[in-house]
Amino acid sequence: MFGNFQRSELRIEVTAAGSTIRDRLLSPPALTKWLFPQQMSFPSQDLLAVDTQFKTSFGPVAVNCQVDRVGAQSLRLLLSQGVDGYHEWYWGEGWVQSRLEGISLLPLNLYQTATLFRLQQSLKLGFRD
Repeated sequence: MFGNFQRSELRIEVTAAGSTIRDRLLSPPALTKWLFPQQMSFPSQDLLAVDTQFKTSFGPVAVNCQVDRVGAQSLRLLLSQGVDGYHEWYWGEGWVQSRLEGISLLPLNLYQTATLFRLQQSLKLGFRD
């Protein structure tokens, strides 16, 4: 894989219960909605589970994702192709934390910041799937 090794960890406050945050992160319809215009293709299922594989792309850059771990307050995705690494999510009442580590030509910190902002806005607006 070409690129630079990058590591970033961000934590934000949100106006949402832990269960609402979990729904936004584990539901493919919700992910597709709040991550728009990022394109995502999921197998047909209601919630992400261990070993679920899906693709995401933003413009010409595609990333393969595999769910490695799902907990009551955590999610870990293994990434390959456009990013070789992992993306971990942790959450609780009123907060979300994202940890992203990998090798890529993309500016991962910028992507991570934008993703957390979009999640925060979707929680503030309180949309439904």
